[in-house]
Amino acid sequence: MYERGMRLDKWLWFSRLSGSRSEAQSLCESRHLRLDGRVIDRSCATVRPGAVLSFPKGDRVVAVRVNALAERRGPYNEACLLYTSLLPATA
Repeated sequence: MYERGMRLDKWLWFSRLSGSRSEAQSLCESRHLRLDGRVIDRSCATVRPGAVLSFPKGDRVVAVRVNALAERRGPYNEACLLYTSLLPATA
């Protein structure tokens, strides 16, 4: 269904990197999110497998590589398969 990509805000919500779809939309429009190094200012930006996302979350930076797109917002263990973290975990 999503061979060409999907909306970035929807992917952030499906991957559980955002608590709600409106929070994901706000993050996209805040100009704090980068997609493959490009500053994003619209939630309708398209994300595809292989893309790299980075954005601040609280007092840390999140950087992930998109592994897959999803059809729905599934449980946490399914959502974790949608991306690979590019930064080491902090204690």
